[in-house]
Amino acid sequence: MQQTDSDKKYALVIGANGGIGKEVVSQVSAQQRFDTIYTLSRGEAAYNISDFSAHTKLIHKAMDTADEAAVKSFIDELKDNGVKLSLVICTTGILHQEANTQSTPEVVGLKPEKRLEDMHEMQLAEYFRINSILPAIWLQNLVKVVDKQGANLVFFSARVGSISENELGGWYGYRASKAALNMLVKTAAVEYKRRAPNVSLMCYHPGTVDTGLSKPFQANVKPEKLFTPQFTVEQLLSICADLNPEQSPFYLDWKGEAIAW
Repeated sequence: MQQTDSDKKYALVIGANGGIGKEVVSQVSAQQRFDTIYTLSRGEAAYNISDFSAHTKLIHKAMDTADEAAVKSFIDELKDNGVKLSLVICTTGILHQEANTQSTPEVVGLKPEKRLEDMHEMQLAEYFRINSILPAIWLQNLVKVVDKQGANLVFFSARVGSISENELGGWYGYRASKAALNMLVKTAAVEYKRRAPNVSLMCYHPGTVDTGLSKPFQANVKPEKLFTPQFTVEQLLSICADLNPEQSPFYLDWKGEAIAW
């Protein structure tokens, strides 16, 4: 029996060129659950499409995933083509910015603050732009193209975004922007329940993963607590398989255990 467009399954990976994003693309493709996976990043694909499953079509688009107009245009294109997304994973996030990157002078050398005096207006704005506003733009637009028969929307968060568990202080911008992300997802879930009741929204804490984001902060991490991208993505996809939309939203760690908001 020939498959119709309405039977096809679609996934979207936002931030597909990052250390975790590339692994998400690889493992989601290997599942062979989706006919098409859309992958987004600021640059061209950092992987060979031919390396992935022959059963899954990969479509990559280079775009600024924090650009509101670009996001709306992309979502409108999906909607016009009848695409309904069953899985969306947003891996984007910023913790630090190397001094040799092509960034604005205000955020060059961005790093977590250790004390109040380290906070800087423009650096705080950059934390919120990437960690909070970018996901908010996607939350706003994705509601138009999620598969209302069932879908999972995942945003990479962090345990330090938990207001309840903050005992150490510091890292003002990163903590606050991830807490804001959590609140945005939690608030959006209320509206998604009305407009797309079979959709699960999740904030995911992947643990400390061996990527460029965590590289400057790995010295004090026990070897058994420094995860590979492969491990944390395996955990994520296993968790996604068991999400119950009636219990949405979720704030879970890599073990599938709930984190206090």
